[in-house]
Amino acid sequence: MSQDGVNGNATRDTWEEAEETGDNILSQNISRISLNANAAEFKPNVFAKEFVPTWLPPSVTTPTVVVKNELEDELEKPLAPSVTLGKKETEKKTTTLASLAHTSAEPVPEEQEETVDTELIQELYGKEHLNLVFIGHVDAGKSTMGGNILYLTGMVDQRTMEKYERDAKEQGRESWYLSWALDTNKEERAKGKTVECGRAYFETEKRRYTILDAPGHKNYVPSMINGVSQADVGVLVISARKGEFETGFERGGQTREHALLAKTFRVNKLIVVINKMDDPTVDWSKTRYDECVVKLTPFLKGSGYNPSTDLQFMPVSGFTGANLRDRVTKDLCPWYSGPSLLEYLDNMQAIDRKINAPLMIPITEKYKDMGTVVVGKIESGKLKKGESLLIMPNRRNVEVSAIYNEVEEEINVGICGDNIRLRLRGIEEEDISTGFVVCSPRRPVKTAIAFESQLAILEHKNIICAGYSAVLHAHSCVEEVSVTALLHLLDKKTGKKSKRPPQYVKKGQKVIARLEASAPICVEAFDDFPQLGRFTLRDEGKTIAIGKITKVLVENE
Repeated sequence: MSQDGVNGNATRDTWEEAEETGDNILSQNISRISLNANAAEFKPNVFAKEFVPTWLPPSVTTPTVVVKNELEDELEKPLAPSVTLGKKETEKKTTTLASLAHTSAEPVPEEQEETVDTELIQELYGKEHLNLVFIGHVDAGKSTMGGNILYLTGMVDQRTMEKYERDAKEQGRESWYLSWALDTNKEERAKGKTVECGRAYFETEKRRYTILDAPGHKNYVPSMINGVSQADVGVLVISARKGEFETGFERGGQTREHALLAKTFRVNKLIVVINKMDDPTVDWSKTRYDECVVKLTPFLKGSGYNPSTDLQFMPVSGFTGANLRDRVTKDLCPWYSGPSLLEYLDNMQAIDRKINAPLMIPITEKYKDMGTVVVGKIESGKLKKGESLLIMPNRRNVEVSAIYNEVEEEINVGICGDNIRLRLRGIEEEDISTGFVVCSPRRPVKTAIAFESQLAILEHKNIICAGYSAVLHAHSCVEEVSVTALLHLLDKKTGKKSKRPPQYVKKGQKVIARLEASAPICVEAFDDFPQLGRFTLRDEGKTIAIGKITKVLVENE
C-alpha cells in the first residue's frame, strides 16, 4: 500500500477520533448541567425595572419610556358581554393575568361585575329591547294597529303600503290593507283573522321593539299563549265600536281570557288602548271611552293588575294612526291630554333583566336552514357565538355556530330579553321539539314528569278530582297532564292549607295538587325561576285553571 493511502487512513482515523472525543466532552457537560426537561416555559417579565449597568454613574439616569402593551390593555379591559363567566371563572382569569404580570390583583367583586356588564351592554346595544304582545277580542283591530305602527316608524315603506292597498281593494277588503303588514299568509288575508302569532320589528329613538301579534279567535288561543309567553309588555286592544266592546267583554268573549292569560304569564304591565275611536258610532266620544274604562277596571283589578301602577288607558285609532306615534290633536279629541302609545312606551321604566342569571331559552320554533335553527326568547342570562350549550330534556350538547337578531342580522352576543335565532351544531332538527330549553351546562334546567303546584280553578262545569286530565301550557311547552293527587285545599281569605286532602275541587277554589305529565318537561319552581314556573290548564277550548309550580319532583338519575 502506498504512503498516501496510509496517510489518508491515518487522517480519517484522527478525524473520527476527534469527533468521538467531542461527543464525550459534550455529554459530560450536559450531565454536569442536569437540564430539567419538565421545567415551565420561560416567560419574560415585561414589567421589570429597566436594567442599569453598575459602571453607570449614579447621577446619570436613563429616560423612562412608558409603553402600553397588549397585556396591560387586557388587564385594564373590563369583561366583555360576549364572555360568559361566573364569579369563580372571573377570579381565575384575573389571577392568571396578574401572575403573568407579576402584580397582585384582587378578584372582581360580584356587584362590580354586574355594573360593568350593564355599562358594556348599554354601550354595545345602545337601546333597550322590549317585546310587545297585542291581545284582545277578534276584530278589535290588533293587526291593523300593528301594521300602522310599522308604517309610521318607517319599517314598511310607502310603496309597499300602496301595493297592499291595491291588492286589498281588488279583493273587496280595502280597510284591511294595514293588517297585511303582519298577516302574511293567504288564509289570514282572505278571512281577515290572524291565525298564527305574527312577529315584526320596529325601532324608535329610545328603544327597540318586537311586536307579537296574537290571534283573537278562541280557536287559536294556543297560538296566543305562545306569543304572550315571550312578552314583556301587553297591549290590550279594545274596540269602542258600539256592540263590539260588549261582545268581546261579555262572557264568551276573548277580552277576559286574554287579560287573565297575560297576567298568568307574568306580563305585569298592561296598556289598554280603546281603539276605533274614529268610528261613526263613537266619534271620539268621552262618554263611550269612560264607559269602557269603568267596565274594564274592576275586572283587570280582579285579575291581579294594580290600576294605579300596572294599567294605562288611552284612546287611539289604529286605522288613521291618531295617538299612535303623535299625540291626538285637540280639535279631534279635546278631553285627552295624555301621551301617545309610542311616547308612553319610550318613557316606561326599564325592565329588570336577569343578565347574570343562568342561561334559559325556551324553544318556540325549529327548522332546517344550512343546519338546525331554533327560535326563542332569552329568558335569562347571555350567550355568545361558539359557546357550548345543553338542550334539555334530552341532554344533547350543542355548539352555537351563529346568532341572528330580530332583523336577521348576525350578531356575536345575545342577552336576556332578546328574541333570537340560533344555528346549532351537533344536533338534528328531528331531535328537537318546541318546549325544549337551551341552557347552560353548568346550570341545566330541571326536567321532571311529576311536580306539585298551586292551582286556581277558573271555570269548569263539573268538579275536578284525582284522575282528571287536561292540556298544560308552560312557557312554549304544550303537554297533556293528569291530576294524580289533591293534597291541600287553600282557604280564600287566610291562604292556610287544609289538614286533610280534599276529595274534589270546583270553580273558584284553590288547591295544592300533584300533576303528572305524559313525558318529561322542562320546568322550575316558581320561586326559583318564575318564567318557567307558571302554567295554565286548558280543556275543551277553555282555560280551566292557572297555576304555579311549588316543587319539582326530579327523578333520581
